[in-house]
Amino acid sequence: MRNVIPPAFLFFSGPPRNPQALWGNYYRRCYTIATARDQQQINDAIRDKEVRVVSETGEQLGIMSSAQALRMAESRNLDLVKIAPQARPPVVKIMDYGKFRFEQSRREKEARKTQRQAEMKAIEISVGIAKHDLDFKVGHALRFLEDGHKVKVFIKLRGREMAHSNLAHDRMREFAGLCAEVSTVERPSKLEGRQVLMFLTPKDKDKQAGKPANKQTGGN
Repeated sequence: MRNVIPPAFLFFSGPPRNPQALWGNYYRRCYTIATARDQQQINDAIRDKEVRVVSETGEQLGIMSSAQALRMAESRNLDLVKIAPQARPPVVKIMDYGKFRFEQSRREKEARKTQRQAEMKAIEISVGIAKHDLDFKVGHALRFLEDGHKVKVFIKLRGREMAHSNLAHDRMREFAGLCAEVSTVERPSKLEGRQVLMFLTPKDKDKQAGKPANKQTGGN
């Protein structure tokens, strides 16, 4: 008996290598709907009786049926995208949705790359910290600050150190001075409970580089 391949297998066996050549605009619209159905209503998924149409250039084209608006988008080889579903009637726009999504994804990726989330890094020192250990802690702070993070420096006062908290403040000022090239003191050292806290924030890159501020000076 001859094997018969069911039509469903033929349909779901995967898109052809050149779908545009086979199905043209129909494939483009259906594929876009399939990939963006959960995000926005587009093309055949828009079934409102009437919609307000905006062209790809931002021109107001008026109110018409969704079928008429879709035919208009197809005639321009573009997509019809619902951009304001809560409006009455809903607002749709003619655009190249695939290009729009690509550019949007690229902008989001660049924003994530250039805008790093600043974190608060904590460094603990002690009143009697040795010079080697202090230099080690300062090195960590400098790396955090150069990476754009804020730094909280704290000293836990133990026993009779509470009666000599001024020594902790002196140590904090010393620590801030060692980091002064790349940071400014956002909040000076302050006693809170049994801790002395100080906050450092990264210095502006131009200031780190020693660039002079742009000032207008009058000639003689």
